[in-house]
Amino acid sequence: MEPLDRHYLQTVIREFELLKRQAEGALEQVSDEQLNVSLDPESNSLAVLVKHLAGNMRSRWTDLFTSDGEKPDRNRDGEFEGTLTRAELLNLWERGWQTLFAAIRPLTAEDLMRTVTTRGKPHSVLKGIAVQQSHYATHVGQIVFLAKHLAGSRWKTLSVPRAPRSG
Repeated sequence: MEPLDRHYLQTVIREFELLKRQAEGALEQVSDEQLNVSLDPESNSLAVLVKHLAGNMRSRWTDLFTSDGEKPDRNRDGEFEGTLTRAELLNLWERGWQTLFAAIRPLTAEDLMRTVTTRGKPHSVLKGIAVQQSHYATHVGQIVFLAKHLAGSRWKTLSVPRAPRSG
Protein backbone atom coordinates (compact mmCIF):
# COMPACT_ATOMS: atom_id res chain seq x y z
CA MET A 1 0.00 0.00 0.00
CA GLU A 2 1.22 3.46 -0.92
CA PRO A 3 2.14 5.79 1.97
CA LEU A 4 -0.51 8.44 2.70
CA ASP A 5 1.79 11.40 1.97
CA ARG A 6 2.75 10.05 -1.47
CA HIS A 7 -0.88 9.27 -2.27
CA TYR A 8 -1.93 12.76 -1.16
CA LEU A 9 0.74 14.50 -3.23
CA GLN A 10 -0.01 12.43 -6.33
CA THR A 11 -3.73 13.15 -5.90
CA VAL A 12 -3.08 16.88 -5.53
CA ILE A 13 -0.93 16.92 -8.66
CA ARG A 14 -3.57 15.03 -10.66
CA GLU A 15 -6.31 17.40 -9.49
CA PHE A 16 -4.23 20.47 -10.42
CA GLU A 17 -3.58 18.88 -13.84
CA LEU A 18 -7.33 18.32 -14.24
CA LEU A 19 -8.11 21.95 -13.41
CA LYS A 20 -5.52 23.08 -15.95
CA ARG A 21 -6.99 20.84 -18.67
CA GLN A 22 -10.57 21.93 -17.92
CA ALA A 23 -9.69 25.60 -18.23
CA GLU A 24 -7.71 25.01 -21.41
CA GLY A 25 -10.58 23.02 -22.91
CA ALA A 26 -12.90 25.92 -22.17
CA LEU A 27 -10.54 28.59 -23.48
CA GLU A 28 -10.10 26.69 -26.77
CA GLN A 29 -13.82 27.04 -27.45
CA VAL A 30 -13.95 30.84 -27.55
CA SER A 31 -12.69 33.30 -30.11
CA ASP A 32 -9.75 35.59 -29.47
CA GLU A 33 -12.14 38.53 -29.11
CA GLN A 34 -14.25 36.67 -26.55
CA LEU A 35 -11.27 36.23 -24.24
CA ASN A 36 -11.63 39.85 -23.16
CA VAL A 37 -15.43 39.95 -22.86
CA SER A 38 -17.03 40.38 -19.45
CA LEU A 39 -20.74 39.97 -18.81
CA ASP A 40 -21.04 43.24 -16.87
CA PRO A 41 -18.76 45.88 -15.30
CA GLU A 42 -18.36 43.84 -12.11
CA SER A 43 -17.56 40.56 -13.87
CA ASN A 44 -14.18 39.26 -14.91
CA SER A 45 -13.30 38.30 -18.47
CA LEU A 46 -11.58 35.04 -19.31
CA ALA A 47 -8.37 37.01 -19.82
CA VAL A 48 -8.63 38.57 -16.37
CA LEU A 49 -9.25 35.19 -14.74
CA VAL A 50 -6.23 33.70 -16.52
CA LYS A 51 -4.01 36.67 -15.57
CA HIS A 52 -5.14 36.45 -11.95
CA LEU A 53 -4.53 32.71 -11.70
CA ALA A 54 -1.13 32.99 -13.35
CA GLY A 55 -0.14 35.88 -11.10
CA ASN A 56 -1.25 33.99 -8.02
CA MET A 57 0.63 30.85 -9.05
CA ARG A 58 3.84 32.75 -9.74
CA SER A 59 3.58 34.56 -6.43
CA ARG A 60 2.56 31.62 -4.22
CA TRP A 61 4.84 28.92 -5.60
CA THR A 62 8.07 30.78 -6.48
CA ASP A 63 10.65 30.24 -3.73
CA LEU A 64 8.03 28.44 -1.64
CA PHE A 65 10.26 27.91 1.40
CA THR A 66 12.40 31.03 1.21
CA SER A 67 10.06 33.96 0.56
CA ASP A 68 6.56 35.13 1.39
CA GLY A 69 3.87 33.79 -0.94
CA GLU A 70 2.76 37.33 -1.76
CA LYS A 71 5.72 38.64 -3.73
CA PRO A 72 6.45 42.37 -3.50
CA ASP A 73 6.56 42.69 -7.30
CA ARG A 74 3.09 41.20 -7.78
CA ASN A 75 0.51 43.71 -8.97
CA ARG A 76 -2.63 41.84 -7.94
CA ASP A 77 -4.96 44.74 -8.79
CA GLY A 78 -3.35 44.99 -12.22
CA GLU A 79 -4.35 41.39 -12.89
CA PHE A 80 -7.96 42.59 -13.07
CA GLU A 81 -7.30 45.28 -15.69
CA GLY A 82 -6.46 45.51 -19.36
CA THR A 83 -6.62 43.09 -22.24
CA LEU A 84 -4.16 40.56 -23.60
CA THR A 85 -3.88 38.48 -26.75
CA ARG A 86 -4.40 34.71 -26.66
CA ALA A 87 -0.65 34.17 -27.09
CA GLU A 88 0.16 36.49 -24.18
CA LEU A 89 -2.45 34.83 -21.98
CA LEU A 90 -1.31 31.32 -22.79
CA ASN A 91 2.29 32.29 -22.09
CA LEU A 92 1.34 33.62 -18.64
CA TRP A 93 -0.86 30.56 -18.05
CA GLU A 94 1.92 28.08 -18.88
CA ARG A 95 4.49 29.92 -16.78
CA GLY A 96 2.11 29.95 -13.81
CA TRP A 97 1.44 26.22 -14.01
CA GLN A 98 5.12 25.41 -14.56
CA THR A 99 5.93 27.34 -11.39
CA LEU A 100 3.26 25.48 -9.41
CA PHE A 101 4.28 22.01 -10.63
CA ALA A 102 8.00 22.75 -10.14
CA ALA A 103 7.24 23.55 -6.49
CA ILE A 104 4.83 20.69 -5.77
CA ARG A 105 6.26 17.70 -7.64
CA PRO A 106 9.43 17.40 -5.51
CA LEU A 107 7.65 17.77 -2.15
CA THR A 108 8.15 15.06 0.47
CA ALA A 109 6.13 13.98 3.49
CA GLU A 110 8.32 16.15 5.70
CA ASP A 111 7.69 19.17 3.47
CA LEU A 112 3.91 18.98 3.95
CA MET A 113 4.16 20.17 7.55
CA ARG A 114 6.88 22.76 6.93
CA THR A 115 5.91 26.34 7.59
CA VAL A 116 5.56 28.85 4.77
CA THR A 117 4.14 32.36 4.87
CA THR A 118 1.61 34.22 2.81
CA ARG A 119 1.10 37.92 3.48
CA GLY A 120 3.20 37.48 6.60
CA LYS A 121 0.97 34.76 8.05
CA PRO A 122 2.55 31.35 8.72
CA HIS A 123 0.80 28.12 7.71
CA SER A 124 1.73 24.59 6.66
CA VAL A 125 2.49 23.64 3.08
CA LEU A 126 -0.43 21.21 3.33
CA LYS A 127 -2.80 24.07 4.18
CA GLY A 128 -1.33 26.22 1.42
CA ILE A 129 -1.97 23.48 -1.14
CA ALA A 130 -5.57 23.05 0.05
CA VAL A 131 -6.29 26.78 0.00
CA GLN A 132 -4.81 27.29 -3.46
CA GLN A 133 -6.50 24.23 -4.94
CA SER A 134 -9.85 25.56 -3.73
CA HIS A 135 -9.03 29.04 -5.04
CA TYR A 136 -8.01 27.72 -8.46
CA ALA A 137 -11.06 25.45 -8.69
CA THR A 138 -13.34 28.42 -8.05
CA HIS A 139 -11.77 30.42 -10.87
CA VAL A 140 -11.59 27.47 -13.27
CA GLY A 141 -15.32 27.01 -12.67
CA GLN A 142 -15.80 30.66 -13.62
CA ILE A 143 -13.70 30.16 -16.75
CA VAL A 144 -15.77 27.14 -17.79
CA PHE A 145 -19.07 28.91 -17.07
CA LEU A 146 -18.13 32.05 -19.00
CA ALA A 147 -16.62 30.16 -21.92
CA LYS A 148 -19.73 27.97 -22.16
CA HIS A 149 -21.91 31.07 -22.16
CA LEU A 150 -19.80 32.75 -24.84
CA ALA A 151 -19.47 29.63 -27.02
CA GLY A 152 -23.23 29.05 -26.95
CA SER A 153 -24.35 26.26 -29.26
CA ARG A 154 -20.73 25.60 -30.32
CA TRP A 155 -19.90 24.38 -26.78
CA LYS A 156 -18.48 20.88 -26.46
CA THR A 157 -18.78 19.44 -22.97
CA LEU A 158 -15.65 19.00 -20.89
CA SER A 159 -17.13 16.27 -18.73
CA VAL A 160 -19.75 13.55 -18.93
CA PRO A 161 -22.38 14.69 -21.44
CA ARG A 162 -26.00 14.90 -20.38
CA ALA A 163 -28.30 12.07 -21.37
CA PRO A 164 -30.44 12.95 -24.38
CA ARG A 165 -33.72 14.56 -23.37
CA SER A 166 -36.81 12.60 -24.18
CA GLY A 167 -39.62 13.96 -26.30
